[in-house]
Amino acid sequence: MRSFFTIHAGEYLTACYIETKFPDLRVWIPSKDEGIDLLITSKKRSKQVALQVKLSKDFLPTNASASMQSDLKAFGWWTLDAGKIASSIADFWVFVLPSFKENETSYIVIRPSELLQKYRAIHGKDQRIQSYLWVTSGGQCWETRGKGLTAADKTKIVEGTFRHPDRDFTPHLNNWKPLEKRLS
Repeated sequence: MRSFFTIHAGEYLTACYIETKFPDLRVWIPSKDEGIDLLITSKKRSKQVALQVKLSKDFLPTNASASMQSDLKAFGWWTLDAGKIASSIADFWVFVLPSFKENETSYIVIRPSELLQKYRAIHGKDQRIQSYLWVTSGGQCWETRGKGLTAADKTKIVEGTFRHPDRDFTPHLNNWKPLEKRLS
């Protein structure tokens, strides 16, 4: 086996988080890049979950207005291919949002089928998806890129009063329960 890649920071942060929070789980790194970044198994290796991990730097200091920065924890930006989400063999996609402001990392853990459903509802049939995920100081996560979102809506997001089920990623924010359930 000859290494042709290294793990990126998001994979490292995710692996360390899982090993710390779930000491009975084991984290494995595939030797070949085939759409799975991390393989998580139960201690006895009788069950497994495959993860695709996506990292973003925190764009909060450079892309959020000064008035919104105090109410946001992190701001991530990804360019995604809808076809890769649709054909993903991973059980879950994990979006990693490190926060410069709070020295804390947020994770969005979501099944690829649900991710694609949300993106289709927001971005339509676009093959190339530009996604902005905001994590608020109030513990919410929202998709803030795409048609139909106004400046007033963004203000409501940071105030915690916005409602839109397709844009709401809060149920997936730091929610490792579906992964735990699959491995128990």
